[in-house]
Amino acid sequence: MINAFLLGVIATECLAAALFFVKFWRDTRDLLFMAFAFFFVLEAGNRITLLFFAHPNEGSPGIYIVRLIGLLIILAAILDKNYGKSS
Repeated sequence: MINAFLLGVIATECLAAALFFVKFWRDTRDLLFMAFAFFFVLEAGNRITLLFFAHPNEGSPGIYIVRLIGLLIILAAILDKNYGKSS
């Protein structure tokens, strides 16, 4: 029961962080902020998905594949910011 509560708290915190990054993105239109917001939404979805497993295991490959996708999006935004066309 406590695990479900803590997963819910972490998911809520991830969504709150995503909202902050969306706010920063709206102010600056910097793609890096949107990449971070997307990652935190993915992470919140990951935590919520763990609630529906009978025996949640954060070490399962599916969880890490979703995290890898989110981190690759952040990496792509960093590379675009550093090596993309200058404005």
